[in-house]
Amino acid sequence: MHNPGHRFQAQDHFAEGAQYIAGRLAKGTSGRSHAVVDPATGDEVYTYELAGTADVDAAVAAAREAFPGWAAATPGERSDAMHRFAAVLADRAEEFAQAESLQCGKPIKLSREFDVPGTIDNTAFFAGAARHLQGQSAGEYSGDHTSYVRREPIGVVGSIAPWNYPLQMAAWKVLPAIAAGNTIVLKPAELTPLTSLLFAEAATQAGIPDGVVNIITGAGKDAGEHLVGHPDVAMTSFTGSTAVGRRVAEIATSTVKRLHLELGGKAPFVVFDDADLEAAVHGAVAGALINTGQDCTAATRAYVQRPLYEEFVSKTADLMATVRLGDPFAPDTDLGPLISFAQRDRVAGFVDRARAYARVVTGGEIPQDLKHGAYYRPTLVADAAQDSEIVQSEIFGPVLVVLPFDSDEEGIRLANDTPYGLAASAWSRDVYRANRATREIKAGCVWVNDHIPIISEMPHGGYKASGFGKDMSAYSFEEYTQIKHVMFDNTAVARKDWHRTIFGDR
Repeated sequence: MHNPGHRFQAQDHFAEGAQYIAGRLAKGTSGRSHAVVDPATGDEVYTYELAGTADVDAAVAAAREAFPGWAAATPGERSDAMHRFAAVLADRAEEFAQAESLQCGKPIKLSREFDVPGTIDNTAFFAGAARHLQGQSAGEYSGDHTSYVRREPIGVVGSIAPWNYPLQMAAWKVLPAIAAGNTIVLKPAELTPLTSLLFAEAATQAGIPDGVVNIITGAGKDAGEHLVGHPDVAMTSFTGSTAVGRRVAEIATSTVKRLHLELGGKAPFVVFDDADLEAAVHGAVAGALINTGQDCTAATRAYVQRPLYEEFVSKTADLMATVRLGDPFAPDTDLGPLISFAQRDRVAGFVDRARAYARVVTGGEIPQDLKHGAYYRPTLVADAAQDSEIVQSEIFGPVLVVLPFDSDEEGIRLANDTPYGLAASAWSRDVYRANRATREIKAGCVWVNDHIPIISEMPHGGYKASGFGKDMSAYSFEEYTQIKHVMFDNTAVARKDWHRTIFGDR
């Protein structure tokens, strides 16, 4: 292991607490503490007091107080502040990367090359998008009136982010909300609050007013549910499991607030028999193992047309075996640990149960030389039945399941045969075949001859049990704005023709 002194010193940086309310760090008041654990070593790296309901109330009050001023700022003023925000993030990029790898176990190259640059780019995108919040052009649709549409911010947004991409998910929640003129209270996962707190700090450093961005770090059962059900919270955005998403929906709908859900996934990876096999193998290993497989869009179910099936299985297993596990802070580490020992054991349980009905081609074990951390070897499982647990359930680990198919129709049918619909990919050299797959696969994103890339300009969100609504892109403003129709009478006539339906005759 590298010298721990080179890593982000969370206990020093956040000595004042893990709540960020009205521009200041504070301690939680729940009376309970929680430890952030480095999953690569099992060491506690930060201990803090969890938020209670009083802290949620304080954060919501701060956001509510900041809302009128921030909503009244011109698009240009909000844009300028967010451009400064992007610049602060760029200046502090290495600090963010170190903190993200420490709390998540991400390889430092992933944090430096994906998580942090992606977040900076997102911030720059929404800085520009803040100036393009437009309604429909004015027009005379009735003949006697002029109509136009206003887009207005909703109010205080209460959002909950997951532990797999803490920084990027914080950005996906915060940025469209504040670009549209809302204020926000974000609850990160208790396991991974560090970069969400840094993100809020950076917003303050950039001159975004106190109370616009607030962070509450507490347990879901009290802080999270209180935030979602709070009467002064006008909208909830949640990213996480489908099971928890159902609970969030129950609470949010009981208070009739706007709801945006990005939930689980079980992404199919469909390889037709004319595909570039080498490209598909490399895409499958990268798409399945990114972030140690802890990604809702990760390739989890590879369907390979029968002529390529055996060769695909063999080549994918060989390539998986070359992936290097190790210290997340070592530059040559490809795969870090899972987020926790509990998650590692959950993943191992799926694979161990699958041995009774499928073939574990490679992996399927805890590396003994890394057993001090939550590591699990990249795993390829073949010959499972379509209705088996390992094919249907979200594992959220470095496990890829491969199944054969015969006709194109069968491949697409199998791809759609789970409750989820977040992402998918199709692999073919035939443009008509690939285009058919993009039409017929039911998922919010379908890649062709690649799997995983995301860009700020394009939306991210799911079908079916993967939720509804969009993150990133200008489409996300549909979640974070209200549409108001304004209509002006152009006649200056006291008695309108339609009044006769209420009194009098023509």
